[in-house]
Amino acid sequence: MQNFIAYIPTQLHFGKGVIKGLPEAALPFGKKVLLMYGKGSVLKNGSYDNTIEQLKIAGMEIFEYDGIKSNPVVEDVDAAAELGIGKKVDMIVAVGGGSVIDSAKITAICIHDRAKAWDVVKRKVVPTGAIPLITVLTLAATGTEMNSVAVLQNHKTDEKLGYGHLSMYPKHSFLDPGYTLSVPANYTAFGVVDLVAHCLEAWFGAGDASLSDRFVIAIIKEAMEFGPQLMDNLSDYDLRARIMWAATNALNGLTSYGRVSGDWAVHGLGHVLSYLYDTPHGASLSIVYPAWLRIMKERIPERISQLGVQLFNENDPEKTIFKLETFFSALGSPVRLSDIGKNDKDIEEIIKIMNYNRVSGMNMRLNEDDRRRIALQMI
Repeated sequence: MQNFIAYIPTQLHFGKGVIKGLPEAALPFGKKVLLMYGKGSVLKNGSYDNTIEQLKIAGMEIFEYDGIKSNPVVEDVDAAAELGIGKKVDMIVAVGGGSVIDSAKITAICIHDRAKAWDVVKRKVVPTGAIPLITVLTLAATGTEMNSVAVLQNHKTDEKLGYGHLSMYPKHSFLDPGYTLSVPANYTAFGVVDLVAHCLEAWFGAGDASLSDRFVIAIIKEAMEFGPQLMDNLSDYDLRARIMWAATNALNGLTSYGRVSGDWAVHGLGHVLSYLYDTPHGASLSIVYPAWLRIMKERIPERISQLGVQLFNENDPEKTIFKLETFFSALGSPVRLSDIGKNDKDIEEIIKIMNYNRVSGMNMRLNEDDRRRIALQMI
């Protein structure tokens, strides 16, 4: 078991109506707030109106930055930071899913340090801190509400990159499963895939950590049991709650303590599909993960077998991969490039961006031949 530091400073508020605790949470940080949100879903699920109401109860002066897109872009972060700096805001409240919260995390650094977003992501700037961030989650998927990492893309440099810094932990996160009741079937499925992928990336980290492994398996089993039930009943609050809590725990550190990081190559490979084709994040993962596993079964068949035994009572690596792929497909998430309207004619473009971004992973390192083979497996 490897040495580790357990540190999750986010105070998480979970359940119906928890947004009423927003004034008490926000007031210690000041009176001026930058409210960041996306392109419209928050106006339909009640989260925006509820947040505004509570901020007004707290007597906050509110400045809004809206329109953040899925697969967030550097231009929005820079524009939001410019607004926040100009208005001298004390904090950010981010209402939305992973894209909004990820954007807000980097914005919080940019406001604090008067920095440009891409300079932060490319580590040209070493942050000295971040203004306080409070999140109101509306999508169960990324786990960003209880961690210190974010993803951002830059179309000028052909890159989509992950970035982490301890200052980006949200101070408070409000998780009301009711805000996810309006999430459509496809994005609900993508969220379940995303949380499973986070668990798998911890599973394939380096080292021996039996308790972390048990957390991984428990969370995936939660998703495998309640994910399909949710797809059949999207208006069930209890099922929404179970998946939301599973997604949070899939990437708040719980599954990785005692290991040397996780193997994040699949996320990097999936980012290429999101960058090129605006493929939703979870959808990219359900395409890439089976392809990655089919290459990795040559290197780590025993680790894949251990996973299969725990999840499917199956010790054959290929059958394990097939059953995982079948689970993704049954949810309604794509598992082949053809499912998103792409084919073998797009492979060279995909491989080019994979190689340009040097997608490699952290445990089982990938070379150019590996990336090509994985891409071909996605057809």
